Amino acid sequence: MRNKLTLVVVLLGCLALPMSMSGTAVALPKIGTALNASGGALQWVVTGYFLTASSFMLVTGSLGDLFGRRRVYRIGAATFALGNLVAALTPDILLLDVARTATGVGAAGVMAGGGAFLASTFTGAERTKAFAAMGTIAGVGMAIGPTLAGWLVGELGWRATFGAFGVAGLLVLAGTFAMVEAGAERRARVDWGGAVTFIAGLALVMLAITQSSRAGWTSALVLGLLAGGAGLLTAFVLVEQRSPNPVLDLTLLRNRRFVGWLLAGVVMVLGFGGMMSYLPTYLQGASAMRVRDSGVVMLMTTVPMLLLPTLTGRLVNRGVPPRLLITGGLLLIAVGNAWLTVLHPGVGGWELFGPLATVGIGSGLAIGLIDAQAMNQIDQSRAGMAAGLVNTVRGGTQTLVLALFGSVLITLLTGRVGTEQAGRVATGEVAGPEDAARLTEAWQLVLWGITGLTALGALVVATLLAARKTVRTAPPERMLSGRPVAAGCTSGRGFGGQR
Repeated sequence: MRNKLTLVVVLLGCLALPMSMSGTAVALPKIGTALNASGGALQWVVTGYFLTASSFMLVTGSLGDLFGRRRVYRIGAATFALGNLVAALTPDILLLDVARTATGVGAAGVMAGGGAFLASTFTGAERTKAFAAMGTIAGVGMAIGPTLAGWLVGELGWRATFGAFGVAGLLVLAGTFAMVEAGAERRARVDWGGAVTFIAGLALVMLAITQSSRAGWTSALVLGLLAGGAGLLTAFVLVEQRSPNPVLDLTLLRNRRFVGWLLAGVVMVLGFGGMMSYLPTYLQGASAMRVRDSGVVMLMTTVPMLLLPTLTGRLVNRGVPPRLLITGGLLLIAVGNAWLTVLHPGVGGWELFGPLATVGIGSGLAIGLIDAQAMNQIDQSRAGMAAGLVNTVRGGTQTLVLALFGSVLITLLTGRVGTEQAGRVATGEVAGPEDAARLTEAWQLVLWGITGLTALGALVVATLLAARKTVRTAPPERMLSGRPVAAGCTSGRGFGGQR
């Protein structure tokens, strides 16, 4: 019974957090009007949340391993709820930005803790089903986040959006009292050097990426942030090599199968992240499609992403090799992107059903596999660290893909329509048939590039997952429950899961 309650609590968190991330942007115009805010201060409502959520996931996951996952998960849920409730009541933009930044820290604790809880609570076929359910619910949150937030903003006002997320956080917090503590097999000093250098370094890199569309990749601001971030992340690696209790055990990255599943997450996001975000603007601009209709068209991708994870879990439990499923899923994403080059001005929704459904099917297969199979490659005492790393890599990739997709579109359009007009055309402000044709050409080039990278990534993932030997991911002298722990899954099946 407690296992089921744990799953329900984790799934509720997986639903609320993506909605908070994807839905808040819808409320920005109303927030700006109500609080007399604009520019960077207003954008920080979204950026601040994403930066702290991405930067703190690895650290909160590792802290859960040390001090108890329920404790860190509970603190994360409380911070998430409090931050949203303060945001709902805030009188000015400065307090709203602070509240959203703190909310991101809470979200990091919940996101990293959720995967670690499932890994330590379930084994075998039940673990596969639990992670498949988590993938499905996270997809639902991302899919309905903007729609639900838009409805709340329109019907109840923007403050109701944050209020709803705050109530969801309180429900998650209440649910933690039904969860069984996990982690905390050992007590050790916190690796503050590693924590600070990682959080600061990743935050600077993320901030550089988010500023690139406004300032340009070659601007002094972006280059300075990238240089500072790279320097701090280099220092992080050096600190971790010497730390007796690192935030990130670098030996995890010697496990080829674990790295393979990490890379699979990167390739999956590369294949659909930018397309999902920018295609509606193309349809509204080049095809004069109404906003509502473009949203309906995108369901051709999101519906398979919601339905397939559960099927994937069943296939794995019936003996279908995960390596075959993930390779097939990633190749389907590549095929869907290639097929999507049928885009043309005035394209109808049904003409896009084939490519969009193909991308959705491939993504659905991948979402149902990646977290569970990645967690199967490491020992339970490092579950929080591994879950934090998986989420950090995936979130960072999403940020980079969004920035690069728009930047490449603008770069391709600059040579065709000029610097001043390129940004407007890229975001769907099409003045006539010539602009529509040029936007289409740029889109087709970007899609072919994504096709090639996704296909190559699928082959590299397949190669990594074919590794026969798993390297230990922790020193052999570390003890758990009175006996040595082999941090790699040397049994060939991990902790009750298939490879």
